[in-house]
Amino acid sequence: MLPIDLRIDRAQRLLRMIEEDVPLLNRRVAPLSHEHQRAARLHAERLAQITREEIKRLLEEKDSIHAIEVSPQAAD
Repeated sequence: MLPIDLRIDRAQRLLRMIEEDVPLLNRRVAPLSHEHQRAARLHAERLAQITREEIKRLLEEKDSIHAIEVSPQAAD
């Protein structure tokens, strides 16, 4: 499994790519019917939302891992 920081970085890059692609997406779907344009935009928005949720979950996981690592351990 990939380290948590790498997974966070990949998810953040994907989100940036999705967000930066909106103007290009609008141009690519312009020849399509309004229904297909709407479907493509909704799909991109949903993918961005899923990615934001994944980033949030990964950051929470990273925080909990860090908390476990720095919490005092009982001596044997």
